[in-house]
Amino acid sequence: MTGGENGVSGGATDTDGRAGGGAVNGGGPVKTEAPYGTWPSPVGAALAAARDGRPEYLGTVGEELWWTAPRPAEAGRRALVRRRADGTEESVLPAPWNVRSRVIEYGGRPWAAADRPRGGPLVVFSHFPDQRLYAYEPDSGTGAPPWPLTPVSAVGGGLRWVDPVLRPERGEVWCVLEEFTGPAPTDVRRVIAAVPLDGSAAEDRRAVRELSDGRHRFVTGPRLSPDGRRAAWLAWDHPRMPWDGTEVLLAEVTPDGTFGGARTVAGGPGESIAQIDWDASGRLLLAGDRTGWWNLYRAAPRPDGTLGTPEPLCPREEEFAGPLWKIGLNWFQPLDNGLIAVVHGKGGTALGILDPETGTLVDAVGPWTEWASTLTAHGTRVTGVAAGPHRSYEIVELDTCTGRSRVVAAAHTDAVDPAYLSEPSVRTFTGPDGREIHAQLHPPHHPGCTGPAGTPPPYVIWAHGGPTGHAPLVLDLEITYFTSRGIGVAEVNYGGSTGYGRAYRERLRERWGVVDVEDCAAVATALADEGAADPARLAIRGGSAGGWTTAASLVFTDVYACGTILFPILDLRGWATGETHDFESQYLHGLVGPLDQVPDRYDARSPVAHVDRLTSPFLLLQGLDDVICPPAQAERFLARTAGRGVPHAYLAFEGEGHGFRDAGTLVRALEAELALYARTFGFSRTDVPDLELRT
Repeated sequence: MTGGENGVSGGATDTDGRAGGGAVNGGGPVKTEAPYGTWPSPVGAALAAARDGRPEYLGTVGEELWWTAPRPAEAGRRALVRRRADGTEESVLPAPWNVRSRVIEYGGRPWAAADRPRGGPLVVFSHFPDQRLYAYEPDSGTGAPPWPLTPVSAVGGGLRWVDPVLRPERGEVWCVLEEFTGPAPTDVRRVIAAVPLDGSAAEDRRAVRELSDGRHRFVTGPRLSPDGRRAAWLAWDHPRMPWDGTEVLLAEVTPDGTFGGARTVAGGPGESIAQIDWDASGRLLLAGDRTGWWNLYRAAPRPDGTLGTPEPLCPREEEFAGPLWKIGLNWFQPLDNGLIAVVHGKGGTALGILDPETGTLVDAVGPWTEWASTLTAHGTRVTGVAAGPHRSYEIVELDTCTGRSRVVAAAHTDAVDPAYLSEPSVRTFTGPDGREIHAQLHPPHHPGCTGPAGTPPPYVIWAHGGPTGHAPLVLDLEITYFTSRGIGVAEVNYGGSTGYGRAYRERLRERWGVVDVEDCAAVATALADEGAADPARLAIRGGSAGGWTTAASLVFTDVYACGTILFPILDLRGWATGETHDFESQYLHGLVGPLDQVPDRYDARSPVAHVDRLTSPFLLLQGLDDVICPPAQAERFLARTAGRGVPHAYLAFEGEGHGFRDAGTLVRALEAELALYARTFGFSRTDVPDLELRT
């Protein structure tokens, strides 16, 4: 990782040289010996819930910085927030306005704004409950509420909008339209569309102009060249996912505002281009993985509508982009002076400034080891969202003239005495066939407590979602909730994870439920063999794809004493035949293999088909509004588990979808998880409700 790791080391030891494992006095104040899991902690579930989420979708509006912010205490809505030129922060929209899109269910950039010479900002946004586009003038002085720009459709999932680009000179906003054409989750089409700003389309879908031809299943919003004469966008089709292969389409923008002569100019089935944009000179920038790493390229459009040969700007075995799980993510941002701000790294990320003419890359200095996929720029200043092992995500500005970085909004504050924070370490373990497995260890830590001498602590293996995803090394109070009580956490970036090149993430191709399970088990077993973890008190937990890995690990291995399964996939055959949304409806083609070609594999790997092998207690947590991993999967698993003598609990939450956002849900889920470990590992806690387990 470039840009410095703020003291976070690799290898087989923690950052202070201790063997990764239990709490050690180390010459400091005398600590009280107490069983692991029983240590008192100031990190309550309510505190962890209040700090859940991070800023997203930065943008500059005149001299102001705008972004969306989590509000767990307000039913989990996303607020639109502005930082005025004088440094004051305020919400642009009051509750219950919820600035969040549902396009491809994971959403994407939900807002755009323009600062007009007269009248102040005009903002267009997607409102989560009805998914309509709205326009709003927050500084008009009239007190008028947002007005709808698009209609509601009763067909399937309705009309949804994402990745808007304001065209006030045309009186329009251009964005991605996702339109359901029938009741099934796959009855859907997506196009780039132009929506009038005057509200004329609010009742009539026909007032929306379609700009792209709809021949691709998935598209991103358009990126307009500086002179406004060309538009470029990304597209891909089933069964590809965007990290498998995408195409760059380029079209002329005609005087009447339509796209002419659209053609594929880069990318293809074997190259994932995750982001495109234009530099100030009208050349197209692309982040593609043709070498096995997402690197940055530049190409000039030709008069015939094609694209010149892309030239690499900084070839490295590092990632300059990531998986496009949401529409409108950006890992690079071109500046007016020709420089390019880039988020890059291997395993972790740094913010750097790239000179494309020389290939020189200079990283920002600071305590941040992870930068999110959102950047914006104003003049020579670049702003992003960053975090570190002891810092939560905050909004950081880099002055490219002076090299100075400073926090400008959503500043980290210590919610708890830092003495309670575990010191994490980055480790590389050896898995089956000698393959490398990347992980991050968070050993138990407490300033006043230590575990019984000679007794290793319990550990929980965390399997991230995706599975094409990554567990970043950042402060997470949910992890501190456990480590400060004497329970270690190991985050495993198993084969299939991003951040380590295409070959590493493709280890999971047709081997989902095998490689991920083996890699997590290898880390858990290694910790036990080292004496860092108690082999009798190992657990595993994960959500979504991590919930799949958790359930499969409980069914197909005997490594774990218990597990926490959150909003999981449990039945591959059901998930492949209508029990998920369109975006991932053919994801299993790559992860498992085509159902019509390897049907037995779907049954052989599904936890729901092998509950007879389940012996360890588990907690299953599910949102009842989840359309990605629907409750039907959890309920089918529970029905087959009932009466088999396996202790388990099931908590289902009204109003929650895929991933929990409401503070009350987050608290209940976290306390239930701790209660499961207390029961299974044999310690007592009086600060959480007892968990009733049924068999």
